[in-house]
Amino acid sequence: MQLRPARAGDTDAVAAIWMSGWRDGHLGHVPDALVAIRTDESFRTRATERVADATVAEVAGEVAGFVMVVGDEVEQVYVAAAHRGSGVAALLLGAAERQVAEGGHPLTWLAVVPGNARARRFYERHGWIDDGPFDYAIGHPEVAHVRCHRYIKQL
Repeated sequence: MQLRPARAGDTDAVAAIWMSGWRDGHLGHVPDALVAIRTDESFRTRATERVADATVAEVAGEVAGFVMVVGDEVEQVYVAAAHRGSGVAALLLGAAERQVAEGGHPLTWLAVVPGNARARRFYERHGWIDDGPFDYAIGHPEVAHVRCHRYIKQL
C-alpha cells in the first residue's frame, strides 16, 4: 500500500470509488432530492474538478481509495469495496489528519450522516468524537443542507 497525490489519470477510479461509497453510506439516510442530483455524471464531474485535491491509496497498482482535505475539514474519505477492512481507510485518514495539522490547524472535523453507522464506528475507533448534529451545507439549489453529525479530533 502506498499513498500519493492523485493524478489526472486517476479521475475514473476516484469517481467510481466515490460514487459507490457515497451510495453505500448515504442511500436511505439523506433526502431524495440529494440522491437525485448525485448522478454518475455528477461524480465524474466532481472527481475531474477535485482530483488535484485528492490523495490516493494505491494497492498493487490500483487506486484503492482516496481522501480530500479542505482547510481543517476532512471532506471525503472513500475506499473501494474490495479494499474495505484492509487498512486502506486508516492509512488515508492518518494522511488527512497530518495534512490538516501541517496546515496549522489544531483541530480537524468531518461530517457523517447519522445513518452511516459503519463510518461512525470507524471514526470513533480512530479517536474521533461525535460533536453533535449540525446542518452540512451542500451548496446546491435543490438541497441547501443535509443533517449530519460533526466529528472532531484534536491533532
